[in-house]
Amino acid sequence: MRRRLVTTFATLIVLVIAGLAVPLGAAYSSHRTGRLLLDRRADATRFAELADQAAREGDLAGLSAEIARYAQLYGAAVRVRDRDGTVLAEAGAMEADDRAATRLALSGRTTENLPAVTPFGPATVMIAEPAGRDAQMSGAVLLRVRTDHARRDVAVVWGLLALAALVALACSTLLARGLARWILRPVTELDRTTGAIAEGHLDARATPDVGPPELRRLKERFNAMADAVSAALERQRAFTADASHELRTPLTVLSLRLENLQPHLDPRGEAEYEEALAEVDRLAALVEDLLALARVEAGTVARDVEIVAELAPRLAGWREVFAAKGLTLAADLPESARVRAVPDAVARIADIALDNACKFVPPGGTVTVRLRGRVLSVSDDGPGLPPAELGEALGRFWRSGAHANVPGSGLGLAIAAELARASGGTLELLPARPRGLAVRLTLAGVPDGPQP
Repeated sequence: MRRRLVTTFATLIVLVIAGLAVPLGAAYSSHRTGRLLLDRRADATRFAELADQAAREGDLAGLSAEIARYAQLYGAAVRVRDRDGTVLAEAGAMEADDRAATRLALSGRTTENLPAVTPFGPATVMIAEPAGRDAQMSGAVLLRVRTDHARRDVAVVWGLLALAALVALACSTLLARGLARWILRPVTELDRTTGAIAEGHLDARATPDVGPPELRRLKERFNAMADAVSAALERQRAFTADASHELRTPLTVLSLRLENLQPHLDPRGEAEYEEALAEVDRLAALVEDLLALARVEAGTVARDVEIVAELAPRLAGWREVFAAKGLTLAADLPESARVRAVPDAVARIADIALDNACKFVPPGGTVTVRLRGRVLSVSDDGPGLPPAELGEALGRFWRSGAHANVPGSGLGLAIAAELARASGGTLELLPARPRGLAVRLTLAGVPDGPQP
């Protein structure tokens, strides 16, 4: 936007400068042409008087000497014709056709206008002056003069105008850039702030003391809105965390009481008792997941972590679980890898992916954990998910219709996605080849400089 504003300002400035400089240049060119005409017509008038006197006295010697000196001094061409058009005297090279000028002078009229002199031409101009008194025309004087000095004067003035225009344009462009920067600085800051909030930094705010008053007010209102939204989210998280925490104890007590009731139950109610106990366990797991999600959303600072050291103990524990279910857990990890992440977040994401694989991969299947650079993937050869469900599976409380009978709260992958976001990374669900599901976590690299 800044480039478009500067371009618009510069275009308007160019139009204004051109609207001033072009008429000034044209006016000076016309003025200098008029001066040239007046100066040289005065010379032609003097030669006309000499020609008339020479025609009356019949002596052309003085006229010829005068025009010869003039032609030599000014590099001009002078031609004197009588009333019949015959050349009486001539000096210099009159290369142009002078018939139209001769007719003008013999009709008793003098040259009133010349072509406008510019740095590019014309190189010479023709001036005609009648010789004689009153209505008695004795001849015509034709003066062809060079315009070098006039063209040089016009070129100098035009050059100065162009230089002044360039200086004015440069200063105006710098001013336009500063003005555009001043106008757009609040917009740029708002864009940066909204980007930071979208990335999860809810404490980011715009500085309200720069830019035009209208945009400063906009930033103040944006900050007020961000404060209100942040406070509302914080209250929501606090409610979720408090409710989940407060529900843990009653659910634990309820579960213990149900277990204590088992010896006193009629055998016919055993099935219903087991279903009630399973529902209590499922509710307890849901409360634990909600509490974990609230803690993740509360925000944790990402830092430089060694993820191989985090993953190795978890994988060792999962191998026993997988072996008990007839599954194979393969790991392809480097000796060490440092990334930017929330401490223990990568291991928790791996736990969630491995737990899902343990639930859905049939016996005999294989689950592979692979780390390449900043990308961690957990892939399996199980049934996977349809392509239409891959984008929905990271949502909260989402359950696939094909796996509705599998225990779980539907919050596992949502928690993993929040952990990835808090670590500055991304979590994706992709189809594995030739079949199955791949959970891919992409993390940020370790930045330069000291780490907190």
